[in-house]
Amino acid sequence: MRDVTARVAVLVSGAGTNLQALLDDPIVGPWVVLAISDRGDANALERARARSVEAVHVDPANSADRAGFDHALVEILRERAIDLVALAGYMRIVGPELVGAFRDRILNVHPALLPAFPGPRAVADALAWGVKLTGVTVHLVDEEVDHGPVVFQEAVEVRPDDDREALEERIHEVEHRLLPAAVRALGEGRVVVEGRTVRVLQEAPR
Repeated sequence: MRDVTARVAVLVSGAGTNLQALLDDPIVGPWVVLAISDRGDANALERARARSVEAVHVDPANSADRAGFDHALVEILRERAIDLVALAGYMRIVGPELVGAFRDRILNVHPALLPAFPGPRAVADALAWGVKLTGVTVHLVDEEVDHGPVVFQEAVEVRPDDDREALEERIHEVEHRLLPAAVRALGEGRVVVEGRTVRVLQEAPR
């Protein structure tokens, strides 16, 4: 495997457990150079600072509209020479300027088997629907919500006695494996996008 050092930014909004999984990964962790949150009180920012990773709060209230906030993010990412972006519990819709600036270089982790149960209530929706299987999807981000090409998916059984907390716990365990694996594959140049189909190569093309 060739020597790779990707510069990764992670966008976060909450506790930051997926950010922590990235930081703890022996390959991906050193790549993470920036964490950005739309919330100043997000615990994820403290996780970043604890690892000496730059942590930035970008307040949406300082932008006139969504497009302005999107532009502010792009400026920060370009200033830091970021190669790829991971959305890890980031609760805002990514705008078209950011998607365009990092085409096929933004990953999102979603707690369902897309296209089933898009949106912010995926775990609750799976329980309400009575499905026997849900899971985790890591996908590339495009201009639509929870829509881009799928990089990795893994099923999670929904047990008869599951409540939201129990199901979320098992889903998080899968997220914490799949997201670092996807970031590593993308950073190593092993993700090949062909329309809506993604192939993850064992080795990067020479």
